[in-house]
Order: sequence, then C-alpha cells, then structure tokens
Amino acid sequence: MISRVHSFVLQGIDATACEIEADLSTVGLPKTTIVGLPDAAVKESMERVRTALLNSGFRYPQSRITINLAPADVRKEGPVYDLPIAVALLLASSTIEPTNDNNRPHVHDFIIAGELALDGRIRPIKGTISLALLAKEHRVRGVIVPLANAAEAAAVDGIEVLGVESLGQVVGMLNGNCTVEPHETIDIDSLIAETNASVDFVEVRGQEAAKRAITIAAAGGHNILMIGPAGTGKTMMAKALCGVLPPLTREEALEVTRIYSSAGQLKPGEPLMTRRPVRSPHHTASGPAIIGGGTIPRPGDVSLAHRGVLFLDEMPEFARHVLETLRQPLEDGYVTVARAHGSVRFPARFMLVGALNPTPKGNMATDEISQRQMEKYLSRISAPLIDRIDIHVEVPTVAYRQLTSKHDGSSTASIRQIVLDVRKIQSARQGDHRTNSELSGKLLDKYVSLDESAQTLLGQAITELSLSARAYDKIRRVSRTIADMEHSQTVQSQHIAEAVQYRLLDRML
Repeated sequence: MISRVHSFVLQGIDATACEIEADLSTVGLPKTTIVGLPDAAVKESMERVRTALLNSGFRYPQSRITINLAPADVRKEGPVYDLPIAVALLLASSTIEPTNDNNRPHVHDFIIAGELALDGRIRPIKGTISLALLAKEHRVRGVIVPLANAAEAAAVDGIEVLGVESLGQVVGMLNGNCTVEPHETIDIDSLIAETNASVDFVEVRGQEAAKRAITIAAAGGHNILMIGPAGTGKTMMAKALCGVLPPLTREEALEVTRIYSSAGQLKPGEPLMTRRPVRSPHHTASGPAIIGGGTIPRPGDVSLAHRGVLFLDEMPEFARHVLETLRQPLEDGYVTVARAHGSVRFPARFMLVGALNPTPKGNMATDEISQRQMEKYLSRISAPLIDRIDIHVEVPTVAYRQLTSKHDGSSTASIRQIVLDVRKIQSARQGDHRTNSELSGKLLDKYVSLDESAQTLLGQAITELSLSARAYDKIRRVSRTIADMEHSQTVQSQHIAEAVQYRLLDRML
C-alpha cells in the first residue's frame, strides 16, 4: 500500500512543497530505502523513526519499505522529515485510518514536520514560519508542528496551527481519539509595540555632532562610519542606534523571523522577531560567516542584520577580502550564494555602521609620522567600500566638562521622534517604505530638487574633492534627508554643505 503525506523543503529561507511517499511491499526481504536526494541526517531518520514507533507502542512494518521524497531533484536535509515519515508509515500500515469526517483532522489537509526523539517526543525544527507561509500560499487547512514551534507558526494568520508533543498524540488526533486545539494567532502588532530600546543616547555624554549625523543616518537609512579615538562612545552610539529606528512593520517582522528561523537562531520563548536586529561580528569572522555560505547555504551576518544594523567595530582589523564581500549587498540589498546544485538568495537590506580608530594606537594623528600611520591604517579599507558609505563623521575625545555636565543632551526619545517624522515625509512623497538611501536613477532626479546655489556648491565639491559619481549620488541622498528634517521641499545650499562635510574620508585620504 502506498501512502502520501505533505511536508516541506527549506531552501535558504523559502519553503517549497515536499511530498513524502511510503510504499510497503511484501515482495522481497525486509529492507528500508530512502530516495529523493536525502542527506545523511535524513538517511539516519529511519533509525529514529523505527525506535520512536516501537517505544510509542506501534508496530514497525516488517516488509520492504520504500520512502520517496519528492521532488527528487531537490536536496533534502535535516531531521524535519522524521514525523511525516512516521505518519506515512502508519498510514500505509492502516494504523492511522483515513477519514472524511470534518470533525477530526485529515492527514492530507495538513503539512507536517518535526524531529522525533527515540521515546516518541517531538523536538523543534528550523523554518517553521516559512512552512506556515507555504501552507497559507497553497491554501491548505493548516500545519502540524512541534509544540515548541507552534507560536512561531501562529504568527501567520489564516491557517490552523496544531502543536503536538509526541508521536502518540499525533496518531490519536488523526484517528479521532484525542483533540488538539489550534494555537491562537499571534498578535504581531502588540508584540512589536512592547519593544523598548536597550541603550539610551542620553547615556552618551557630549558628541552632539555625532548624534546629529546618526539622526540623519537613521532618518534616511544611510550607512555611517564613525572615526575617532578609543573611548569616545562610538560603540555605545552604535548599540543605541537601533532604538531610534522605526518599529518593524508586520511584513518586515515576518521577513526577519523567517531568516532567524531558517538559521535556528530564534530565542526560546520568542516566536517572533519584534525589534530590528543588531549584528556585531568579531573582526576575526570569516567571509562565509559574514556573507553566508556553507555546503548547504546558510544566512550570514549581513542577512541576519536584514532590516536592522550591521555594526563592524574596528573595521580596519577585519580581513580585507571579508570587507570586500560587503560591496554587493550594500548596493543590491541581497546576497546570492551559488553552489553546484543551485543558488540561494538571502535578503540583506541593512544599515552598515562602522567604527574605527584613526591609527593602530587608537589616537588621532598629531604629527607627520602619525599622519602617515593613519593613512596606512585607514588604507586597509578600500576606496570602493568607503565610497559606498554615505556618512563619515568624526567622533572626538570628550572633554571633562562634558563628562561631568548635568545637561543630558539628545535622548533616544527625541531622536526617535525626529526619525519617525522624517520617515513619514519620505513615505508620503515616495509612496512606499523606501527610504532616501534607496533612491536611485530617475527617482533620485525626481525627488532631489536642487536650487541654483545648491547646484553650484555641489559642483564645486565634486571638482575640488575629486568625488566619484557614486559619492555624488550619496551626497544628494543625504542632503535630501537633511532637507526633510527641516521640512524643506527643495534641497538648498546649506543642506548640500552639511552632506559634503560628511564625506570626511574623501577629504582625509
């Protein structure tokens, strides 16, 4: 007898349909075969399935068993197929009885996934939210997933999410001997509204000029590079930046959650990513760790920072080839990882925040010798990468009177309000969630209207500083954000002048 059960294949962060077929044949000696490009974990699943069935009180078929994972030309990996294979075997051996009773779940109305423990318990899996989105797209009734993943899947509305704890519970539910109530749909908007900033800008003494630059970067979604001696607050401001960014939209929250779920990095008890992610890899990180990769492609830090912040502290200490891998995602907003059996695309629309000391010793250049040291140290970052960073700002040493001042300065709440107001202006003008940093081509010419004095000043800056065409566009984008902060319809000379001042490394090197 042949039985069929629906499951899924996780390719990158996208789930595609997979059909599990089980055939029990009395012809030939007992043997179990799995076909359909399974990896080692899938081949080992039959031992887990056999032991889980026996320890749960079910009979393991003593016949020639063939398990087919379709489509056969897509590689299958991981332990997610344990539960659907077990259900398919029990269905083929009539332990699970097919039914047309609408009062109890029908196996064909659900997509099933889960890892089996040897005693029949069902362990959590990766990519559950992608599975739920697949079920909604294919308009199936719902999903049967491990109880630990049920809240994650319930973030997708319009489907039934049945969270199960054991193989015996699944069989009892499908045979109508017990009832499993669908998990309540998660209220995404409420979860997002409850998030708070972990670091407040008021904790950073002084540095009002740097806070101004960070406000502009957050308002327009611009990349920013902070240059200054050690201990001036660069790292603290980078950590506080996420608190002033607009909250995730419902769609963005689902998108970020898909990435973290596929990477297995969702925190226990937190089924949904409700705040913008901040990734801060160590400078010894490899290229695949940053950009993504592996035999079976996995998302790297640039994708885990999607819709959030990628903070690179001490940028010159990163390997040059690792930094160079950032150039494409900074422009395109995604990463394509190609392998012999296919390619996978991961989203990577992030804000790059870099921090660096001007010299290896951590201090500013004070004489000709230290000036040469600074130039050599900064040259570890290539000009094309620097060109892709919109804002370069100096973060000077904080004076003692500022450290002891009772004046708090700009706070996260005040900066966040400015950012939210500017984002509303951008949304009203551009008609979508696109920020000024994403404007290109005709849209940049359309929305960045320069008056005559601004055009003259920009022309002088491009000529005297020998700026590239990319830097020309960066200045226009940043000046558009500055103008939005002042509620100006046109970009004026003072906006251009400030934007040019943020091309610090173009002037230093």
